[in-house]
Amino acid sequence: MTGERLLVQRIGDFHYPIVFRKDFASLADEVLTLQKESRRICIVSDSHVAPLYLEEVKRELKKCKMEVMSYILPAGEENKTLEQIQGIYEYLIQQHFDRKDMLAALGGGVTGDMTGFAAATYLRGIDFIQIPTTLLSQVDSSIGGKTGVDFKQYKNMVGAFHQPLLVYTNVSVLKTLPDTEFSSGMGEVIKHGLIRDKDYNVWLTLHREEIMQRENDICLEMIYRSCVIKKTVVENDPTEQGERAVLNLGHTIGHAVEKLKNFTMSHGACVAVGCAASAFLSMKRGWLTKEEYEEILEQIKAFDLPVYTENLCAEEILQTTKSDKKMDGKAIKFILLQKKGYAVVDKTLTDADLLEGIRSVLPAGGKE
Repeated sequence: MTGERLLVQRIGDFHYPIVFRKDFASLADEVLTLQKESRRICIVSDSHVAPLYLEEVKRELKKCKMEVMSYILPAGEENKTLEQIQGIYEYLIQQHFDRKDMLAALGGGVTGDMTGFAAATYLRGIDFIQIPTTLLSQVDSSIGGKTGVDFKQYKNMVGAFHQPLLVYTNVSVLKTLPDTEFSSGMGEVIKHGLIRDKDYNVWLTLHREEIMQRENDICLEMIYRSCVIKKTVVENDPTEQGERAVLNLGHTIGHAVEKLKNFTMSHGACVAVGCAASAFLSMKRGWLTKEEYEEILEQIKAFDLPVYTENLCAEEILQTTKSDKKMDGKAIKFILLQKKGYAVVDKTLTDADLLEGIRSVLPAGGKE
């Protein structure tokens, strides 16, 4: 691996380290390096992760000579709501948290998004750190400062940009991830190679076996290389005004599928289906060859991810994309592959184009 840390920075706006470790042993040292005078830290975790890692993380953070407390959220995307955020607010108020105190998100993307949103809005903003415990959160959601909750059936429609002080990635926690959760993270990993690094995309295929066996050194390198891609895009466009939109490859159709499946299909699996549709449309435009398109589908399937989804109607998926937050007026900001390893934002796709792409990932074209 190239290094054990990355610095995400935008001069005048923010900077913070992402550190890569095989345990939690240096967590306290990393927090102390921040040189914050926080008196208290509240670890926000969920009912799945807390039994596995909360006590260990508490022991480490107590070495910072801070009072350490915790708040446990019910696990699951269905609990990513304003109501649950209110519970965090109430607890912080009762514990007399002020602007010098901080939060720590211990968990996957849902916990990280909710903790970050609570930190962004409690007392108009307090500090927080990310301790991601899923592959998806380690390579994607913990980096970049996007926070938020779902509103009714609309994913991540309420949120704020709030950068963490630190992202502490312990790769050993991946050993306890269910297989479906690990594969879900691979959906975002594959996306990173497709949008900005063809060599990395090839590397993933060459190291498939070690990755799926979750070998620490290979997974560390994979996470590091994904984070390099994401942090570079974030630095260039921290509030998603331009280039950062390429990180949404596969997400427009993916989010629609996710909603229509009522979140019974993992986020990464939905993104994989969306990437397959984007690759198809890129091929139709003449930017990818048929061979390259088929290589993308084979790579997605090799990491136990789907390239099709069932029991949905193409027209319903199209209409659901229109409520996505990636709209620009009446035009959808759709991400296409100008070539393998380089994605671009496209606003010219018609509804007929999108329907063709959607039907490419539905059995019988979504007409059953």
